[in-house]
Amino acid sequence: MSGTGLLVALVAFGCVTGMAAGLLGVGGGILMVPFLTLVAGLPQHQAEATSLLVVLPTAVVASLTLRRRGIGDLGTALRFGVVGSAGGAAGALLALELPGDTLRLVFSGFLALVGARIVRDAIRAPR
Repeated sequence: MSGTGLLVALVAFGCVTGMAAGLLGVGGGILMVPFLTLVAGLPQHQAEATSLLVVLPTAVVASLTLRRRGIGDLGTALRFGVVGSAGGAAGALLALELPGDTLRLVFSGFLALVGARIVRDAIRAPR
């Protein structure tokens, strides 16, 4: 996919990703990285870096929207943010050391584990 079709797909998917992030509280990377690799044809490293750049404004806007409604713990968020920033730098450096195919397998494994845990918890939840 290229040209105008890709631009339209990116804009549409960006809106869907932003809505999903606000609705589900998920990081945009869970949706964005597969889209960028499978549809837009970006290499894994580039898709992950692009996703991280997209997450910042999306998270800020969704967080402010929820915060205006009195939802969210700013102190906890800031503490996680400080520690997460250090972890993010370390993770980015590690990602750069891995070949693209290995990074894609690690990402896929992470998604599979998270998906399995969510399904397990939903099955065990009281009704």
